[in-house]
Amino acid sequence: MKKFLFIFLTGFLLAHVSQAQKFGYIDSNFILSKMPAYAKAQTELDKYTEAWQKEIEGMHQEVEKMKQNYKAEEVLLTEEMKQKRLAEIAKKEAEVREYQRKVFGYEGMMFKRRQDLIRPIQDEVFTAVEKVAKAKGLQTVFDKSGDLIMIYTNPVHDYTEYVLEELGLATDKQNAPGQRPANGIVDDPDSLPETGIENEESQNQTQQNKQKTVPTKTPVKKKSNN
Repeated sequence: MKKFLFIFLTGFLLAHVSQAQKFGYIDSNFILSKMPAYAKAQTELDKYTEAWQKEIEGMHQEVEKMKQNYKAEEVLLTEEMKQKRLAEIAKKEAEVREYQRKVFGYEGMMFKRRQDLIRPIQDEVFTAVEKVAKAKGLQTVFDKSGDLIMIYTNPVHDYTEYVLEELGLATDKQNAPGQRPANGIVDDPDSLPETGIENEESQNQTQQNKQKTVPTKTPVKKKSNN
């Protein structure tokens, strides 16, 4: 119900904006996918991620080794020695969790590194959008890749190519549809993994659409009175 209400309000807003002022939209994910700087930044982020994941995995393996050694030697340990070894294992586990949070948690090392690499590119796109908006007299620019659900878009209002031109990327080869970036300015709902429930809902929706489809009648040409 909330989704349909949001779509209705979005349609109402677009209708109101179209009457009051000139607007347009862009596809930020498409723009990012054409920027060499973004691809380079994403590659560097992947390297950092892989290195941190290997480091944390090594720490987990160390904890597992401590647990295995404890089990193998448990019968030979006194109660005091057992408590001491268990305390060491618990401390090591806490250190691993803390380091993992420090790296991949909110505002962690990965977050800050992404900000350092991606923010300048986002700012460049924003500057280009701002220049195009001013040049074309646009009062509002929507992002087709964002949370705003655009159920219909007239290509006449698409200013993506103008932004690419402002960024120096306006060539037929570069502007051919390509792979969307894994991490654009905003998350792409279409990139979410499919589940059995989603597949079932998709099939039901497809069946309903087929039932609602009305075959198009071929217009009959009227005979001339001449």
